Order: sequence, then C-alpha cells, then structure tokens
Amino acid sequence: MASSYTSRIRLTKQGDGDNPNTWGTVLNNQVIDLVDDAIASYTTVSIGSAATVTLTENEGSEDQSRSAILHFKGSVGGSHNTISLIIPAKSKQYVVNNAVSANTTASDIVKMKTAGGDGYDIPLGSVGLVVCDGTSVLPTNAKGFSLGTAASADIGVCATNVPDTSLADIRYLRVSTSSNVSLIGSKFIVGASVTTPGNFVIGTNARAYNPIVTITDAACISINMALGNNFLVTVGGNRTLKKPANCTVGQGGNIYFIQDGTGDRTLSYNTAWQFVSASVPSLSTGAADVDMLVYNARSSATIDAVLLKNFDR
Repeated sequence: MASSYTSRIRLTKQGDGDNPNTWGTVLNNQVIDLVDDAIASYTTVSIGSAATVTLTENEGSEDQSRSAILHFKGSVGGSHNTISLIIPAKSKQYVVNNAVSANTTASDIVKMKTAGGDGYDIPLGSVGLVVCDGTSVLPTNAKGFSLGTAASADIGVCATNVPDTSLADIRYLRVSTSSNVSLIGSKFIVGASVTTPGNFVIGTNARAYNPIVTITDAACISINMALGNNFLVTVGGNRTLKKPANCTVGQGGNIYFIQDGTGDRTLSYNTAWQFVSASVPSLSTGAADVDMLVYNARSSATIDAVLLKNFDR
C-alpha cells in the first residue's frame, strides 16, 4: 500500500509494509520534523520584482507554506504597487511579519491570498495573525493587525457586569518613569501625569498605593472620602469628627490624628462612627503624639473603626 499525505500540512502517512528498514527515518523527517515546522518554524520569504509570489507547497518535505511564521522581506514598487502572495487553499493560520519596504508610495501593499479566493492586504511594517479558511485569507481583527499608534483608543462601553467605578476610584496606571495611562471616560490616554489624591497607581516596581490626603483642622473635622482612603490631620484644639461625605460601602483605610505642639487635644465622634463594644476611644495626649484610626464602611452611614495609639514620632 503506497504512502499518502495529510490534506492540510502534507505530512506523510506511511502505507502498510512501506519503507522497510527506513520507516523510522520517514517518520522523523517527513512527519515529526514537518509538524515542528507547522507549529514553530520561522521562514523568510523574499519579495522580488514579480507581481506574484507563490509559496512552495511540497508533500512530505520542507516547504514555505507549512511554516507557522512567515517573514516577508524585500520591497514593493517598480512596475507594480501590489504583490500577490499566494498560499495553499487549505485551512491554516499564519503569524505574519511584514518587513517589506515600499519603493514608491504608501499605497504599496502585499496581498496574502489563495489562488482563487479573497485576499487580505497585510499592512507594511506589521506583525499579526491571519487565518485561511480553505478559500480566503482573513485577519483575526476586522480593524487590522493592531490598534495603531494613536495617543488614545476608544475601548467602548459595556452596560452589564461592570463594577460601579468613579474617576476617584481609578485615576491612572503608571506604565513607565516618564508616562502615565489615564482613564478618561471610556478612553485610556497616554501622557499627562495625574497627581490628584485618590489615584490608583501601579508604579515602575509594580507597587499599588493610595496617597495620604491632608485634611483641614477645624472644630468639626470634615472628610470627603471621594478624595481617597487615607487621611491625616494635625489637631489644634478639642475636635469632633463628623460623618464623612461620599462614603462608599466597603471603603476602608486609615486616618492619622496628630497632636499639635501643645497636646491634650480631645476628639469626639459623630454617631456614624462605631467602635468595639461601643467604647469610644480617647486620643493620646502628649504633644505631637500620633494615633491612627483604622476604618471600614459597613454602610454609607455606619463606619466601623479601631483606634491604634501612640506611634513613634
């Protein structure tokens, strides 16, 4: 029984009794090696002066069209502005690196296609994935190989299964020492630095942090929780901590209370603040003493808290 070949990537299927004493060599060279090519081979295809370049297609031996990755090199131009790159009319995917240069105008293109099907114009200088469905060549993204080089891209709007997130909750992602990606509406904007308290920041060493917001000392201390999670105030007299504004259920953080240079300042609390065993704590009284109120919002009107006292100055 004679050997045959698979229909898509043309691997040898040895017939019964074929290749005595060389059966293993055929298996290695005409099957295993070719599977390796189909999965991971990087093949350079030179684009010449002809209007059509046809990839080699061999049964049971090395060829160009079996390769997983195709690197086009050379240049388009001269007597034609389009080169048709012909691949087999068989289902397969290719990673394409189009390093071809244009000799004449920006309209010079490489069209990857089957002999009888529709093709796809591979953007010059691009790297991406195309799929042949056995008839035509299609890109995996209808808009092209990439998102382009624009400073911003509209990521669209999703109306369901999205957490309720305000701009105070997520302000920007730091992606390098010199640039930020800011969330503005439904777009990510690369460039302008955002330093307003309330930022969510991923730094160059993958840190995530929330800045400490300094709040104004007053007889009744007001906190706007839309500005962040962590706060600090130096108290200059006996004070009352008001119910916070814009409190979100589940929001947590801490508030530093620092005695001024005189000390002995007291702090009372609005009933929104709840403590362990309903025991309202007192601040440390020494001059410049540092206490930290750790809190978590059980509801917008109920904030559970614990006071940690007398940190080293």
